Amino acid sequence: MTGSPVTGLGSSRLGPAERARALDAMAREEFDVLVVGAGIVGAGAALDAATRGLSVGVVEARDFASGTSSRSSKLIHGGLRYLEQYNFDLVREALTERALLLRIAPHLVRPVPFLLPTTHRVWERGYFGAGVALYDLLALQMGNSRGLPNHRHLTRRGALRLAPSLRKDAFVGAIQYWDAQVDDARYVMTVLRTAAAYGARIASRTQAVGFLREGERVTGVRIRDLEAGTTTEVRAKQVVNATGVWTDDIQELVGGRGQIHVRSSKGIHLVVPKDRIHSSTGIILRTEKSVLFVIPWGRHWIIGTTDTAWDLDKAHPAASRADIDYVLEHVNSVLNTPLTHDDVEGVYAGLRPLLVGETEETSQLSREHVVAHPVPGLVLVAGGKYTTYRVMAKDAIDAVAHGLDGKVAESCTDGISLVGGEGFQAMWNARHRLASMSGLHVARIEHLLQRYGVLVDDLLELIADQPDLGKPLAGADDYLRAEVVYAATHEGARHLNDVLARRTRISIETWDRGLGVVQEAADLVAPVLGWSKKQRDREIEYYHKRVEAERLSQSQEGDQEADARRRGAPDIVPIVTP
Repeated sequence: MTGSPVTGLGSSRLGPAERARALDAMAREEFDVLVVGAGIVGAGAALDAATRGLSVGVVEARDFASGTSSRSSKLIHGGLRYLEQYNFDLVREALTERALLLRIAPHLVRPVPFLLPTTHRVWERGYFGAGVALYDLLALQMGNSRGLPNHRHLTRRGALRLAPSLRKDAFVGAIQYWDAQVDDARYVMTVLRTAAAYGARIASRTQAVGFLREGERVTGVRIRDLEAGTTTEVRAKQVVNATGVWTDDIQELVGGRGQIHVRSSKGIHLVVPKDRIHSSTGIILRTEKSVLFVIPWGRHWIIGTTDTAWDLDKAHPAASRADIDYVLEHVNSVLNTPLTHDDVEGVYAGLRPLLVGETEETSQLSREHVVAHPVPGLVLVAGGKYTTYRVMAKDAIDAVAHGLDGKVAESCTDGISLVGGEGFQAMWNARHRLASMSGLHVARIEHLLQRYGVLVDDLLELIADQPDLGKPLAGADDYLRAEVVYAATHEGARHLNDVLARRTRISIETWDRGLGVVQEAADLVAPVLGWSKKQRDREIEYYHKRVEAERLSQSQEGDQEADARRRGAPDIVPIVTP
């Protein structure tokens, strides 16, 4: 199947053959737009440009969403805390996008409730209540309350019925409100697949190592295929730098002082089993620095986050023991049964790109993100938040349009369903019939639908052809063997870590961090990716070393020590020959 969002479009498949064709096209063609970086903003920019009728190329030095965009709190939210800063426009914009994403990707973006405990009977309930009421009102005014109930005030007894794990003496009442959540890495990959269906050429493990110039104008990018070690010149009328925390690094390749400057802030999250916290709702807590979320995540909870400066390895930010202790201390302040380090299944750390020192030349399009055109042919976009990625992408491609000859159509991504989303509700309603036809339990069908949407047919075809793929992975039985194969055939996974850390979440959802499924997963993807036995063994060895390095880093007290330990894992590229 093509997995196209609308009949008649091209294939959305991102397998090895599609990557090879993309690289071939990059060597031969001149694109209207070349996007550097395939996190959520780069993916959004690629889709925005492709749906305006532009020819698009996308290069990413590592795996799709391997940086910030796979290590967030996995929330699509309006930003309740921004109301305290009277930043109503930003909240209104984010709420608009929240409703839009619920519509264009109903298989990936879902409503989630949160409980906000209060500790003062009068002023705090009034203060927070007014804020949450305004939050709901802004959504209602914009017509953006789709699928989300309004907030409600609860007594302590009412709150404890929803969250029995809360300490009775830790709060006097609570307010429940609703936002939305998403698997951030899967969403990025789905946006990229949608862009591919509209003609974008996309290649991961392809690093920008220099810019092509004609006088002052940027006319393309020199890229290195990290898998093969070859270098290619890719010509483009406009280049978009959407590299997040690497923005300054890419600007240095152009030469001169950049207009946008980004610093990194580290946020860590813990993953614990669902039975460690008895609650039917998420929880949000105020800390002395910001907020702490307890977020439902399948058979787990995600707890985070922190906010600390980070100027070490941007590719692999490390969570230290001090980070983990901080999160545990704050969540334990409201739990009647405290969590310990032994309760933590997984830990992940991500970096937020924070804007600093904008110059007068920078075009600031909102308080949260900026777009600049420092030299002809180059557009930079940075900052922002995951929820408003589509607005950032639109603004970036609007800037691109100014640099192109001829009229470029307006952005239309507010009306473009992502692959898997069109017809999702009808297929969800037919899930019992699908279970009966496929021989899978309805719970398995629900799991697949909430990850692939209507593209579930692709998975069911794989299983029909190879019934063994319908079995769960040994040691990670939330996932079917077919999902590992599909990650390589359709979703651009190039390495074992791509499959276990981003196409699935096995690396943070299992006690052994995925070591128990490494051999099985490697055996499943090796034929698809053409691995030799030597490469397969190397992939397994690398994954073991990565897990070991992460565990060692998480036992270190400070950032410097944690970073040194995390750097102990080697990089997996390039591919070795037989």
